[in-house]
Amino acid sequence: MPVPPPSLTSDQLVELLGLLKKVDSVELKLTVPAGAGRRIMDSLGIDPLEAQIRQVVFFDTPDLTLDKAGVVVRARRLQVGLDDTTVKLRPVEPDNLPAELRKNPSFGVEVDAIPGGFVCSGSMKSEGPLDVRSVLHGDKPLKKLFSKEQRQFFAEHAPEGMDLNDLSILGPINVFKLKWKPVDFPRKVVGELWNYPDGSRILELSTKCVPTDAFQAAAESRAFLSSKGIETGGEQTTKTRTALEFFANELKSQAQPA
Repeated sequence: MPVPPPSLTSDQLVELLGLLKKVDSVELKLTVPAGAGRRIMDSLGIDPLEAQIRQVVFFDTPDLTLDKAGVVVRARRLQVGLDDTTVKLRPVEPDNLPAELRKNPSFGVEVDAIPGGFVCSGSMKSEGPLDVRSVLHGDKPLKKLFSKEQRQFFAEHAPEGMDLNDLSILGPINVFKLKWKPVDFPRKVVGELWNYPDGSRILELSTKCVPTDAFQAAAESRAFLSSKGIETGGEQTTKTRTALEFFANELKSQAQPA
């Protein structure tokens, strides 16, 4: 068996091995240190002009009540293609999810793994001509962006009494996304550059695989990144967490009396 992801404890490895038998997919992620993005893009041969522009927006309360309950509500506007929405629950235990839900083609269970940790999540997704922009401009109620299945999934897992239309807009944030196949790596790689309103940026590199290939993919990814001079053991800052905290603090500041 290939070398497992670094810095996992024995208990974490046991838990991860158990999860890999129950999930639909695995996504390996790495965020790079602030200020190193240009060097890393050059070393990977990334052409920023090939990237797709998209906007990502989250919905929660200024106190991040949903986030504290393990629920993430997100919408995306795409430069090319259909808008999409997601209602995500994390962490989840796959064995505790209803069989009917697991069979739903709009629902998926995935392990997101970063150096030293992982989380299992369940997501109900939808895409279409959703007109996210109208919601951002206040011309359309938030609930209209989500399918009946998503609204039901939200109602089952959000704090009692919380309604989608009561949520605040956290964002949007502009993202540049590029998917490519390196000549010296056997898997497709996705790069996402998140540009926060204060000028800070996060570059995330990721690759997806089937659960049975997780350890192989982790070993190959680590070797590939090391060959490019990219450190895989640095502190990880997740793009979603950073966005939620940034915009929640912005909402709180706006609510304070002058």
